[in-house]
Amino acid sequence: MSQLKVDSLIPTTGVPSGGAGGAIQTISTTKTDTFSTSSSSMTDITGLSVTITPRSSSSKILVFGHVTGNGNGSTRVNFRLVRGSTAICIGDANGDRVRTFGGIFAPSNDNTTHSIGFVHLDSPGTTSATTYKVQVTQGTGQTVYVNRSDSYSNHVTHNTGTSSITVMEVSAWV
Repeated sequence: MSQLKVDSLIPTTGVPSGGAGGAIQTISTTKTDTFSTSSSSMTDITGLSVTITPRSSSSKILVFGHVTGNGNGSTRVNFRLVRGSTAICIGDANGDRVRTFGGIFAPSNDNTTHSIGFVHLDSPGTTSATTYKVQVTQGTGQTVYVNRSDSYSNHVTHNTGTSSITVMEVSAWV
């Protein structure tokens, strides 16, 4: 069987003005196990990271996914996206407010999980291996959970969930 392998295809008429290239590579992971922390500092969610090595320093990286979680004792759960050790896709600095892509409020004794999604187009400007990960924190001295509810007994009214992160290298043809 014959194979044709190319880095990209460009129409014979060229890429339209302002047009973009296409997807070069996609890497994804789905976390199905649970995680918890009581830290008031941003903490890496174990198993919710992915590493990509861009083929071009001019490529963009489209990062998207979702996080499912909960907390105990009326917890405010905050999530942020990180490239390497740099927080990205976060709100502006504003007093003592936590800079995140979003969060959830978990009322006491909540038997269900809540999900929040994220999408970010990043420009890492490198061809070195780059890791993207999701971090979590709470500021109320409670425990936060990923992929599970606060009340987590073996009952049909309690659920487990999944969280995922996907990165896609996108060529930036101009």
